[in-house]
Amino acid sequence: MAERPHEKRLNRPPMMKFREGKRSNNNAHRSFSRQVSLETGVSKLNKAQNEIKSLPRSGRSFSGFASSHGVDANVKKGDFNMFRTKSTLSKQNSFMLPLRKDSGVNQFHKNGEEGVGLLDETFDKSVPAGRYFAALTGPELDQVKDTEDILLPKDKKWPFLLRFPIGCYGMCLGLSSQAILWHNLTKSPATKFLHIPPYVNLVLWILALIVLVCVTTTYLLKCIFYFEAIRREYFHPVRINFFFAPWVVCMFLAIGAPPMIAQKPLHPALWCAFMIPYFLLELKIYGQWLSGGKRRLCKVANPSSHLSVVGNFVGAILAAKVGWNEAGKFLWAVGFAHYLVLFVTLYQRLPTSVALPKELHPVYSMFIAAPSAASIAWEALYGEFDGSARTCYFIALFLYISLVVRINFFTGFKFSVAWWSYTFPMTTISVAAIKYAEYNTSVVSKGIALTLSFLSSTMVFVLFISTFLHAFVWQTLFPNDLAIAITKTKHIKEKKPMNLKRWARKSFVSITKNNSADKHTLENDQ
Repeated sequence: MAERPHEKRLNRPPMMKFREGKRSNNNAHRSFSRQVSLETGVSKLNKAQNEIKSLPRSGRSFSGFASSHGVDANVKKGDFNMFRTKSTLSKQNSFMLPLRKDSGVNQFHKNGEEGVGLLDETFDKSVPAGRYFAALTGPELDQVKDTEDILLPKDKKWPFLLRFPIGCYGMCLGLSSQAILWHNLTKSPATKFLHIPPYVNLVLWILALIVLVCVTTTYLLKCIFYFEAIRREYFHPVRINFFFAPWVVCMFLAIGAPPMIAQKPLHPALWCAFMIPYFLLELKIYGQWLSGGKRRLCKVANPSSHLSVVGNFVGAILAAKVGWNEAGKFLWAVGFAHYLVLFVTLYQRLPTSVALPKELHPVYSMFIAAPSAASIAWEALYGEFDGSARTCYFIALFLYISLVVRINFFTGFKFSVAWWSYTFPMTTISVAAIKYAEYNTSVVSKGIALTLSFLSSTMVFVLFISTFLHAFVWQTLFPNDLAIAITKTKHIKEKKPMNLKRWARKSFVSITKNNSADKHTLENDQ
């Protein structure tokens, strides 16, 4: 007699029943897990989000690495050692290995994986020029944006050498150019009626020499102990131009040397000692401008780039003093050609150039430095202030007037050492005005020369007093140099988890709108 189907199921072995029961339980669990309500899932997700605590950005970590991954932010070894000369790449890697191991973070973040990518960086890689523009702001690109974090702690004072910027050579530029100005005021036939004693030139020259020695010694110590900071300043789009400043200052001191010190004509070896390092650095920078790449001129051009051009005209003046006129003419031609290119690039403000800030600032006084120095160099090389020299002088005079009428835009900025570098353009045009007054002996030309000289000397005196007060009274002259502590790459922020409740609400609204729109269209068609 054939068995019925339900009797066959009853006569199955117990092992089969156990397996079927286990399978049915799994299926029931899966179906149950799929049938969890949307509100329950949202409540669970919100509860998990509330349990996650975010730590504030203190700047102690490597751009939030320690705060977001549980690394101790008080590790003293990682604060400033990364900028020390003895902290090589191997030592940096050995220091970061235990941090990776303890924090449980993988060494590499690839294929779109989220997380902080600081540990992927190597210290032998330069900071891209575009990274400075993306992370920094301000007329000198010295302020970190709010969306950025830095490698060094913000809440404590850094070592003095790390806070000492190369922009301090601006003080040397201002004082040494003043020595040249008062040398011309003493010697020029156009200003003989003032009867200025030569001791003013001597005092300014000695003061400029002392400041140059102090700044150079301090910066050499920075090169010895914090070479990574020097590298970062070298790749900074603005501060790279101040590497020309030491050699320009030395040429200024040679040109404006008092008669009681430089009784004999200058030796050509002096010109070679100052101009050869400048020329080698010039080849490097101009090559980057010409060959293109990430540091082409339209990408890194800013008003301080005139420092890399002015030295050619100053070198031409010194070449004329040592008797090498042909070398001076060569430098004048090179400087004038690159000045025209730089002037046009800065004037038209290419869309790809983000170096120029929106607000006006004394940094724009750098525009008048090159044409003023060009006019003085032409007079020194050819022995007369002819049409070419006057053309350069009139261009500089017009730019000077266009800046003076906007004096109200130059207020409201915090004092910094970089302001010193904007005094020597005012001094240079004052010297050019004195030279012009020698060949055009009129009351107007002499009045312009004296007015410009008075404004230049007054500005230097005000900055000297401000520097003294900030350095010795208020002790705020050298704040933390945040610009050198930016990261090499933009860190990838972790994606926020999806808010299911908000997504469901938006989806419902969009579906309702679509249905109402379709209904309205259907009614119109009928």
